[in-house]
Amino acid sequence: MKLVMAVVQDKDSNRLSNALVDHNFQATKLATTGGFLRAGNTTFLVGTEDHRVQKLLDIIKDNCQSREQMVAPVSPMGGNADSYVPYPVEVSV
Repeated sequence: MKLVMAVVQDKDSNRLSNALVDHNFQATKLATTGGFLRAGNTTFLVGTEDHRVQKLLDIIKDNCQSREQMVAPVSPMGGNADSYVPYPVEVSV
């Protein structure tokens, strides 16, 4: 048995949840919040047999995608402001 922990964006969670049910995977779904972007995430905890791990990873990869997102910078607090970027930057999430 293996335990797979997958942290996905909220936008992908319903599609992934439905795909897991369709392929007879049972999962625990937890609402979580990311630290860097402070955006909502969903963490899936899935226990499965060793021989089904690759199938599970394929389902996650097929139903979740990365996106480009603009992020407003956080001003430095008491730290070095030399590397501070005062305008939004695009990051891959």
